[in-house]
Amino acid sequence: MVTEGFKRKITAIMSSDVVGYSKLMGDDEAATVKTLEAYKSAMSALIDQHRGRVIDSPGDNMLSEFASVVDAVQCAVAIQKEMKARNAELVENRRMEFRIGINLGDVIQESDRIYGDGVNIAARLEGLAEPGGICISKTAFDHIESKLPYGYDYIGDQTVKNIAKPVGAYRVSLEPRVTVGGKTSAEKPSPLRRRPVILGGVGVLLLTAVAVGIWHFYTRRPSVEPASVEKMAYPLPDKPSIAVLPFVNMSEDPKQEYFSDGLTEEIITALSNVPKLFVIARNSVFTYKGKPVKVSRVAEELGVRYVIEGSIRKAGDTVRITAQLIDALSGHHLWAERYDRQLNEIFAVQDDIAKNIITALQVELTEGEQVRAIAKSTNNLEAYLKYLQAVEKLRQYNVESNALAKKYAKEAIALDPEYGMAYTALAGAYQLDIWLGTSHSPKQTLAKCTELLQKAIELDSANAEIYGMLSWIYAIEGKHDQAVAKAERAVVLNPNSANAHAFLGQALRFAGRYEESIPEYNKAIRLNPISPPFYFFGLGTSYSSVGQHDEAIKWCKKAVELAPDSFLVHLFMAEVYSRAGRQMEARAQAAEVLRINPQFSLEEYAKNVRRIDKQEWIDVMRRTGLK
Repeated sequence: MVTEGFKRKITAIMSSDVVGYSKLMGDDEAATVKTLEAYKSAMSALIDQHRGRVIDSPGDNMLSEFASVVDAVQCAVAIQKEMKARNAELVENRRMEFRIGINLGDVIQESDRIYGDGVNIAARLEGLAEPGGICISKTAFDHIESKLPYGYDYIGDQTVKNIAKPVGAYRVSLEPRVTVGGKTSAEKPSPLRRRPVILGGVGVLLLTAVAVGIWHFYTRRPSVEPASVEKMAYPLPDKPSIAVLPFVNMSEDPKQEYFSDGLTEEIITALSNVPKLFVIARNSVFTYKGKPVKVSRVAEELGVRYVIEGSIRKAGDTVRITAQLIDALSGHHLWAERYDRQLNEIFAVQDDIAKNIITALQVELTEGEQVRAIAKSTNNLEAYLKYLQAVEKLRQYNVESNALAKKYAKEAIALDPEYGMAYTALAGAYQLDIWLGTSHSPKQTLAKCTELLQKAIELDSANAEIYGMLSWIYAIEGKHDQAVAKAERAVVLNPNSANAHAFLGQALRFAGRYEESIPEYNKAIRLNPISPPFYFFGLGTSYSSVGQHDEAIKWCKKAVELAPDSFLVHLFMAEVYSRAGRQMEARAQAAEVLRINPQFSLEEYAKNVRRIDKQEWIDVMRRTGLK
């Protein structure tokens, strides 16, 4: 009979409780509550990751349910391992251990709550678990015995409070080993080590290897929702394609955000230096920063097969980094690792992560190809951290942050005068001065940029970013052959760099080689689908110059959507409308330029334009009403 207001269902129930909670509260109530909140937050995240839901969380107890008992046990193992790792960082008398009980049974569901013997059995099994351990019912064991390779110790039929019949129970070992199942009778099966040795050494090794292999597959690589090739926004490339999501800053200090961002960028840079990989650029992946997104969605939106995600927790001079590589099409984790290191070992960790990812993707490097992290050109950790802070400020694109970027870059140079990337960051800040209108003499500023970048090349001659930035300077100075040569060098050094291809597109465009520039811009946008505006208006103006006006308008509109308050994007939007003969729209865009920058002068702006078709461009812009 169906009763109005609730229904029955079979579900996997997990109940957890803190060992010695009253004593912990008696010793230090405030510290206990703080630790409990942090631990329960981590548990909730793991429950969500394993497709479960928290039903109730009173005091030190947490009750949750899962549609799959496999997910429930995997989650319990992940929780106990995470708690063990966290406890290792605490003094012994402040450590907080949990007991976990899991049952698969019939329950009553009313709204979001569940009741019944199925729940009560899970709570009683929790009491049978050891501190830091897991106890499961026989009904749960019967569903996972052949699916999960943990060790299971049968502890017999247990008589538990308020349950009419004894409950068969197993304790779960968190480490992989050959499993021995229990029986429903009172007879306890003999442990493997007490049985006669009936298998030869080779057989035992084979069984152990299989168990360990399955353990790695299920516990280190929990499945996620697979992505769909049909839903991909872009066709998958013909080589391994990968997106590195921003590493999550787990440190208590939010000011350490630059550190986790910097680590993400270093891994992207290291991987993009491998020609056999297709690596999505920073701008695109950082749009997911701070958002709870699914791996499948990331893969479909960016058109990649593999996704990397991770976290970093920095405390004093120590750092914990976790990273995992996911095959979005199969939904399986291919590789995962946790690094507990001293802060001065950060470079070694970056290399380890990149190399492990490449190995997991089975990319065989040809002779001479190396995975190289950009920041490894300094051994001075403080200089490296100052560089990361400078880069963070550069990306905010305003006067105040750019001044700080200069400050941090100069401090990095003072700490290590041989650090090439610090000079690059400082050159980037001076370049931004020109666009922000804070340069008193653009000519002198460009000369300063060139000097800094040439110094950077002397110190780090294999860095593609440096050549790309130098190409930009030569392009706006009208040194078109040099601009193209430097940009081509950047592409050779790092064929996966979106910026390198964009800088080459720009150099070719300024040189009047519009048809050649279009494929480079398209390549840049493919590598960085969520591109900065200059990719889009660069491609748009190239299309405009070869008479493909519809394409030109489409791409420049994307730039306007990204930066509606930038006079530059409206300036280029006005250009493509004017070339298309749509003067009404062109004049509307010119009005936007003057709204944002009332002091704008076409005559003054043209002084800094070194396009080979400068005069023709000025004539086009004058038709928009700008003077």
